Amino acid sequence: MTELECGDCSVRIDKGELVSFTKEGHEFIHQKGSPGWRSADTEMFPIIGPVDKAGFRVQVPRSNAIQDQHGLLRELEYELISHTDISATFKKEYKAGTPVKNSKFPDKSTKQWLLWPYSFEFEKSFGLKENQLEIAFKISGERDMPFMLGYHPAFKVHTNQPIIATGRQEITLEEVLAVGGRAFQVENCNSITLKDKRDITIETEGFGHFMCWTEVTNMVCIEPISFYPYSVEQTELHEGFQFLGDSPAIFKVNLILD
Repeated sequence: MTELECGDCSVRIDKGELVSFTKEGHEFIHQKGSPGWRSADTEMFPIIGPVDKAGFRVQVPRSNAIQDQHGLLRELEYELISHTDISATFKKEYKAGTPVKNSKFPDKSTKQWLLWPYSFEFEKSFGLKENQLEIAFKISGERDMPFMLGYHPAFKVHTNQPIIATGRQEITLEEVLAVGGRAFQVENCNSITLKDKRDITIETEGFGHFMCWTEVTNMVCIEPISFYPYSVEQTELHEGFQFLGDSPAIFKVNLILD
């Protein structure tokens, strides 16, 4: 377990997964074992969304890639590459064409192995300041590699009627529940505040959009995304790709406490 501390804020990271962010003992992150989701956070890369209706294949310039929901990055293990009292950086690496075992097979998927025809490095870094945790993602790889990126954190809900506020609208938990598995779309937005017993604001750079998901009332996922996958048919998912240039792509998420 990797731990960070700054003032009255503390963070715990389990092999790259943010499993706790507290201030004065108040927990903001959904806890594993609680109803709703088996994880606390994860990344969606190099695709976002399901692909079962497309035969688990995604069109890319080099060839058809074999992916499962939200991509293969989550099947790889993070390596801790640096750590201080207030920061930590983790990395995953992938070599083009390497088969990756799909943890959803055979119960939730017909594909035992996932493939991506491009090599890449993916860094996830944490920096803790007073009342703020910055999470940065650096994507390096082959020029013109297509990709999407989504960050999938789950926040603990403490009250009966939390509000998800965007500045333009206020979204209730009931509205998110009603959308179901597709996730509630929030377009062209870089900042959302979860108003609960204590507020937490999610500010982003590079993503551009959010989607919100839950199936229970004790947690909600507020997910920065580069593309909302349900806006197209699964066979057209490639319309949401960005492409790597000569320098790494950088995305940031700031979790700011009240």
